[in-house]
Amino acid sequence: MNDAPRYPSYALFAAMLSAAGLPIYIHAPKVYADEYGVSLAALGAVLAGLRLIDVVQDPLLGRLSEHLRPSRGSAVALACAVIAVGMVALFALPPALAPLVWFAISLTVVFSAFSFLTINFYAQGVVRAGDGHLRLARWRETGALVGICVASVAPLVLGYAGYAVAFALLAVCAWLAMRGEWVTTETTAPSIGLRAVLGDGPARHLLLIALVNAAPVAVTSTLFLFFVQSRLEAPGLEGPLLLAFFLAAALAAPGWGALAERYGARATLGGAMLLAIAAFAVTLTLGPGDWPVFAAVCLVSGAALGADLTLLPAMFAARMARISPSAAEGFGLWSFVSKLTLALAAGVLLPLLGSAGFDSGSGDNPDAALALLTLLYAGVPCLLKAVALGLLLLSPREATA
Repeated sequence: MNDAPRYPSYALFAAMLSAAGLPIYIHAPKVYADEYGVSLAALGAVLAGLRLIDVVQDPLLGRLSEHLRPSRGSAVALACAVIAVGMVALFALPPALAPLVWFAISLTVVFSAFSFLTINFYAQGVVRAGDGHLRLARWRETGALVGICVASVAPLVLGYAGYAVAFALLAVCAWLAMRGEWVTTETTAPSIGLRAVLGDGPARHLLLIALVNAAPVAVTSTLFLFFVQSRLEAPGLEGPLLLAFFLAAALAAPGWGALAERYGARATLGGAMLLAIAAFAVTLTLGPGDWPVFAAVCLVSGAALGADLTLLPAMFAARMARISPSAAEGFGLWSFVSKLTLALAAGVLLPLLGSAGFDSGSGDNPDAALALLTLLYAGVPCLLKAVALGLLLLSPREATA
């Protein structure tokens, strides 16, 4: 096998994974609230409850990945089939059970397969990248952002059933593209275990930064459609604004990687965090009809997101390459941290909005509910991003080298 990773294959596989990750939090709650009348509080509770499973599941899936390393290609093929079936059940099939129960079962299938695939994918990247973690990260995360761009607007163009079928086809193509990459001569590399990963100070600090830094994206992803429709009073612009946000991230990601190689990952990521804080601060001032300003905010904050999604995983992968040659268990923890923020956002924010009298799709929400929506959408992320920046500045040199 060629010693160099096939970078386009990593980009395509990352696009498939991203299409099943963040967009679910953007679209699924709204679909089940609008089409099946499920309350936001109930949907938030289910999303939070499902994430509690990950407290145990993701680290265990990391161990399973280690155990299945010699047959990783076959395990990945099965997981690709499972995630495709879960997406079709979630978006394309009418609920065979009570909508909330069907929502929970379908998401459990999608989330479990997503976790397993993500862990294996990032762990394999550590094995195959050698010293080129930033280069692989640029391809991988740019592909992921392109996948998010497409998945964020595809349901609005194809319909939700069409999106689910298209995703299933993408899963097949991504598996075919990556078939040769799962074979590696590093199958004898030992696992150091979860305790050793958590016992490594730099790795632990990076996990903490990832947890806090991912929270703003989780918050804005969960509330984006509600903010555009109800606060900006711009129904119909959700798709173009989402596309602008994620397209800006995709276009900026390679540039952030190049800047990190020249000036260092810590300085580059810190600059991107400051940019995001400024964007959130502007969003706090917006109201009905301010969608042109919000479009500019989407471009700026999307560009900043490109740095988050490119540099942090590359920094963690570089650390794993030093302390854990196979990295699967380390990325089990990374997967858990990344999804925990989305769960907390859905489990806390949606019930809060519901208790304030916010009604999705209503044209007459109370002023207090709309003010809370703005505070949650922009104020909370602004604060969290500032905390993440502080953690980055205090991080040990080994974590961000």
